Amino acid sequence: MKILVYNCREDETEFFNKYSQEHEVKIKLTSQSPNLENAQLAAGFDCLSIITTKIDKNLLAKYSKLGIKYISTRTIGYDHIDLKNAKKYKIGIGNISYSPDSVAEYTVMLILMSIRKMELILSRSKVQDYSLSKLRGRELHNLTIGIIGTGRIGKAILKKLNSFGCRLLAYDLNPDQKNKLAEYVDLNQLIKKSDIISLHVPATKENKHLISQERLALMKKNSYIINTARGSLIDTSALIDALEQKKIAGAALDVIENEANIYYKDFKGEVISNHELAILRSLPNVILTPHTAFFTRQAVSDMIENSILNCINYLEKN
Repeated sequence: MKILVYNCREDETEFFNKYSQEHEVKIKLTSQSPNLENAQLAAGFDCLSIITTKIDKNLLAKYSKLGIKYISTRTIGYDHIDLKNAKKYKIGIGNISYSPDSVAEYTVMLILMSIRKMELILSRSKVQDYSLSKLRGRELHNLTIGIIGTGRIGKAILKKLNSFGCRLLAYDLNPDQKNKLAEYVDLNQLIKKSDIISLHVPATKENKHLISQERLALMKKNSYIINTARGSLIDTSALIDALEQKKIAGAALDVIENEANIYYKDFKGEVISNHELAILRSLPNVILTPHTAFFTRQAVSDMIENSILNCINYLEKN
């Protein structure tokens, strides 16, 4: 079996070499993103391993002609792939799982940084401003945390937050009644009662702008929103309005809308044409990180091995 690996980063090479040998598959690594211009690279391969680059109808048609049978995305989310046309062209699609603790720990870090106003503290210290004005924080045990989505990552976060002694609320389309760490409530009730809201649901059509202008209006004035899931879950324009009008206390965003052509690239000395990103970066009560919550050694190892195993399992069954 042969796998073409797109968007291979330097830090991934070690694991691709290790697991291709362990599982006896042939791989070719390229740092290029999949597109029609380089699609011919896939000739002679059975499977592709990709990340978050958009895979549309035209690319799928091309890969089908080249004999690609399966595309594995090294991500949990798969909203960048045209699933309808993948089925039409009889190309299997699979996502992967990885250590939920990577995102869970990062989320807890963002929660703590938000309530202790670390963005403002750090920016001030860089210019030697060590005053205490506007820096008074809050303690987690006094707060109510609302977790939207209690899959593997959501559950891992609840487990970690439980040790802080805070009240935990949860919302999920399929509540886990065995989970005694949080009280399941309806979505609007969670938003109204929480001091911190953290998002952990997939980017489906139904979830687009789950946090809308109307739901932002339900939030407490001194509350924070944390997003380490997908940017499309929040209406960015509405969030900016809420922040500028001081309707909420702040936000910590590892993901934002329209990030695909920005994050993971170096734009030093260049103009980035994303006005919403520019506004968010200018706000002292907003923490922005470039979709790095997953980025640990354990998680990268899991992503690569599971991507290879998905390819193997699919071809063995089809």
